[in-house]
Amino acid sequence: MGVELENSNCTNLVFTYGTLKRGFANHVLLQDLMRTGDAVFKGTYRTLQKYPLVCGPYRVPFLLNMAGSGLRVTGELYAVSARGLDRLDELEGTSCGHYERRPIHLTPAGEEELLPCAAQAYYAHKSYEEEMWKRNGRKGFGVYSEKEAKGYVKRKDRPQNLSFLDHIRIFISPPSD
Repeated sequence: MGVELENSNCTNLVFTYGTLKRGFANHVLLQDLMRTGDAVFKGTYRTLQKYPLVCGPYRVPFLLNMAGSGLRVTGELYAVSARGLDRLDELEGTSCGHYERRPIHLTPAGEEELLPCAAQAYYAHKSYEEEMWKRNGRKGFGVYSEKEAKGYVKRKDRPQNLSFLDHIRIFISPPSD
């Protein structure tokens, strides 16, 4: 629907809005997938609808599946193979309740008059998205840039005695007196 796929193995369109983008900590995974023919960069895209994009613990970005709130989010679109999608799912913790891969509609950034395309994005898991929105003062941003990423802590540098979900629960917990 508006996006041509050069590599016939790369049939899954994935919208990245945070650390998987070029210049950020987890982009090395997409670089590896591009080297093996399991990913193709398609361009810079924006969400058709507004969504909250917020930071959680360790300045990790989260897209919240709350269409109509927040801002139109700018990110990068990639076509990935089934193997590439499995590796992205693993990074995003879809099997452990960190993120959920769900549909999203996009338009090329700066060319909103073109037909929208359907892709997939990694949203914060529904079990904590409302609390994450509240914790961020119901304010999000339209792009995860160096400013928003300042203070990001790589997974290997985070305390290992707690799971990522534990870190999220602590982050969204109301402050104790």
